[in-house]
Amino acid sequence: MPPRTRTSVAWLREHENDIYVQRARQEGWRSRAVFKLMEIDDKDHLLKPGEIVVDLGAAPGGWSQLAAKRVKLPQARADAATAQVFALDLLEMPPIPEVCFIQGDFHDAAVLDKLSAALGKRKIGLVLSDMMPNMSGIPMVDQARGMALAELALEFAQQHLKADGAFLVKVFQGSDFQPFLAAMRQAFVSVSTRKPKASRDRSAEIYLLGRTLKG
Repeated sequence: MPPRTRTSVAWLREHENDIYVQRARQEGWRSRAVFKLMEIDDKDHLLKPGEIVVDLGAAPGGWSQLAAKRVKLPQARADAATAQVFALDLLEMPPIPEVCFIQGDFHDAAVLDKLSAALGKRKIGLVLSDMMPNMSGIPMVDQARGMALAELALEFAQQHLKADGAFLVKVFQGSDFQPFLAAMRQAFVSVSTRKPKASRDRSAEIYLLGRTLKG
């Protein structure tokens, strides 16, 4: 194991003292990121009972945990066969009750076939994307990689959402932000920006919410 640098030690100290990290552990959530989605959903009411949700780049699963809890119908059985939340990721992810996990690239035909088979005739009402690239530490490179993931997620949402569906995506502000915002506005009737409290102030991340597909 390489020696820890001052930067890594400072990050670990900040992480351990983070109120959202501590709260996530106390409440049994898999990541602090759950509080970002929680705040957005409390405002925008995206996770409605009965909604079908696809969580792209889901690992470690915090967003899927919250989504499964909030969209579950009162009479639904507690098993994956009746899942309303479908989590996709290249990485492995430990099972979550009532979440159907599909491992692989969400642009691969085989993965999409598995998703289609699991959905049956049900239509996707909400696509979530909190994906992050492998960080290089070079801001321009990381921003470009993050935007590339957002563009892939937007393409997925346009192809698979029902007409009145919604798409929530994390992006990083930078030179590619305005073109992506324009693409979102071209795809959806309404587009809003969200910066939840759990998103660190120094972070360039922001969330875009598109509602109701055009055309």
